[in-house]
Amino acid sequence: MFVPDYNNVVNAALNKTSARIPLYEHIVSPVIMEKLTGKNFAALADGGYSDKLEFFRHYNRFFPDSGYDTVSFECVATGVMPGSGSLYGHKEGVIQNRADFDKYPWDSIPDLYFKTNSDLFRAFGETLPPGTLGIGGVGNGVFECVQDITGFETLCYIKADDEELYRGLFAKAGDMLAAIWERFLKEFGGLFCVCRFGDDLGFKSNTLLDACDIRSLIIPQYRRVIGLIHKAGKPFLLHSCGCIFSVMDDLIAAGIDAKHSNEDEISPYSRWILEYGSRIGNFGGLDTNVLCDSSQVDVEAYTSEVFALCKAKGHGVAIGSGNSIPGYVSPDRYSLMLETVQKLR
Repeated sequence: MFVPDYNNVVNAALNKTSARIPLYEHIVSPVIMEKLTGKNFAALADGGYSDKLEFFRHYNRFFPDSGYDTVSFECVATGVMPGSGSLYGHKEGVIQNRADFDKYPWDSIPDLYFKTNSDLFRAFGETLPPGTLGIGGVGNGVFECVQDITGFETLCYIKADDEELYRGLFAKAGDMLAAIWERFLKEFGGLFCVCRFGDDLGFKSNTLLDACDIRSLIIPQYRRVIGLIHKAGKPFLLHSCGCIFSVMDDLIAAGIDAKHSNEDEISPYSRWILEYGSRIGNFGGLDTNVLCDSSQVDVEAYTSEVFALCKAKGHGVAIGSGNSIPGYVSPDRYSLMLETVQKLR
């Protein structure tokens, strides 16, 4: 019988040896959980507090029942930012110019975040299975928060037209996130053994912004949040998609303890381990595309190859998808990945 122990994930994040190679996912869609368990519960998250408790009884239980030592959960900052939705919704950003920036209600967002999400965190904490703790916290990093209220294309125009505004957007987003994280760690930090946020800095061949801008405008804001997390005694995991090798040394210098997200088309997981495995923990390994695709790739053989890479490193590793388990992943292929890892370890 599997007995979860969140210390396995803590050790992996701290680049230390774990009693076993832990499983890790940035996100597992409740839609996939419903398909695998046969229980319908996803809609309960939007109900009253008793419904939220029932939601998390199923959601939290899924993780140890599937071989995980921790429960992945976050509430995103962008979800409460007024006028947000440009990051994924392709709508015009609410901030287009200096006037929009000046009237934007930055100072109200931290209180709105907790008004919206505190019951979720409380219900999450009340239903954590023995031996587990959360991995997650406040979702979204500085870059995603800025994009969600400007849109990426508009952000590039702002850089060309108003450098001061461009810089100010990242500074304000950093202030907002630091305020949210400081309160989060005081009120809910005890529910989480590893803290993280996701901020996709790259695409398939490069960073989305010039590396110099990431170094001077984004990473200093990361450093503020990471400092708060470390002060609270927690390791920090960065999830960032894309080809971000040009800023990895800067991210490590800023204090990240571990990194998640990889895609085979960008670089094999072995490169992440070879180049950075001596300095940080490496989470992920299996290209999510393989878990979506039911074609030629043998999931069991592929998972075994990634597991062998993790075993060869011997410390500071957690295995799972290189991105997440969204609702369109094949439940059968995901389930086979889980079964293969549990059999191998």
